[in-house]
Amino acid sequence: MNYPDESTYGNKADIISTVEFNHTGELLATGDKGGRVVIFQREQESKNQVHRRGEYNVYSTFQSHEPEFDYLKSLEIEEKINKIRWLPQQNAAYFLLSTNDKTVKLWKVSERDKRPEGYNLKDEEGRLRDPATITTLRVPVLRPMDLMVEATPRRVFANAHTYHINSISVNSDYETYMSADDLRINLWNFEITNQSFNIVDIKPANMEELTEVITAAEFHPHHCNTFVYSSSKGTIRLCDMRASALCDRHTKFFEEPEDPSNRSFFSEIISSISDVKFSHSGRYIMTRDYLTVKVWDLNMENRPIETYQVHDYLRSKLCSLYENDCIFDKFECVWNGSDSVIMTGSYNNFFRMFDRNTKRDVTLEASRENSKPRAILKPRKVCVGGKRRKDEISVDSLDFSKKILHTAWHPSENIIAVAATNNLYIFQDKVN
Repeated sequence: MNYPDESTYGNKADIISTVEFNHTGELLATGDKGGRVVIFQREQESKNQVHRRGEYNVYSTFQSHEPEFDYLKSLEIEEKINKIRWLPQQNAAYFLLSTNDKTVKLWKVSERDKRPEGYNLKDEEGRLRDPATITTLRVPVLRPMDLMVEATPRRVFANAHTYHINSISVNSDYETYMSADDLRINLWNFEITNQSFNIVDIKPANMEELTEVITAAEFHPHHCNTFVYSSSKGTIRLCDMRASALCDRHTKFFEEPEDPSNRSFFSEIISSISDVKFSHSGRYIMTRDYLTVKVWDLNMENRPIETYQVHDYLRSKLCSLYENDCIFDKFECVWNGSDSVIMTGSYNNFFRMFDRNTKRDVTLEASRENSKPRAILKPRKVCVGGKRRKDEISVDSLDFSKKILHTAWHPSENIIAVAATNNLYIFQDKVN
């Protein structure tokens, strides 16, 4: 499935910046650099087209954020959507949170297939009628009309972040959510837009003493008092809001001691965590840094229980990746519905999957050439040195401008969404 713009890099505004399935997996939302949200809906299975179940088609498109200008700081505020998070469905309408660098918005997405007709005070065009001409009383009726999907902003949560928002996370109580920027994390109530509680503040009194920033944050899936946040130093802090109102003192601190033999100029940069995700069970935390994905047990703080090499062949290329700024790319990671497989992106439109039980891993490619409908993805291999086999790709010919930063996994089925620049690919397990 391709995003509206067909050219490879035709329009910067079409570059996808976030991908998220809703809680049932029936809807898939993407946000882009142009501030738009596109929602795809899964096709319902019909008797004569059994194999079509699983196809996602555009359901609604709306402009979530507009570019703004901060006159006090003389700064442009990008409209790019940094994150989208769905709320569980309570009624016929859907609700989602979307955020750019400064402002979080709560959107309601609802359907309308009837329109009222037969007003007493207005004519069919909507113009007010002269009361003197009204001699009878009519009962308005609802008439069927073509289905319309409307997106309306229900709440706007603004003016609470001095720095750029990198994460939003809905709490398991579904009454509150948090938003995190480089130095602070705020807790919001969905009903209150003009105030939030600051629950983490790592800003030093003197900014010259700043040594780390917050890179990602997420609530525990079941315990509404627990959340984690990761830092640019490669550490993860677990906080408990029952302990104190300001969670500056963590409850648990996860850090892997550095191997002195691997120390280099780039060690600090590549150890920065770009994403942190609780497992669905709430027992594990997964973190992604530049070269690896790590799985941590909440009960063991001194080292991860699993470490997966995403693209270790890039270790020798760190110098050129630093020069072209790719070393600062922020890759995300996701769990499958049963927490048994994890997925994350790489370069050259490759993405990686790791099976935690069998310890097998695979590299797949999301590209136009191999994404014909019903085509089967072939595993790819990267050759580091020596003789290259026919089906391998040399590490020197990888395209670093083609990167998969954002992926999503259906909550219960083996359906994945992969954002490759401005194209959205949806793959599913082979169906007979």
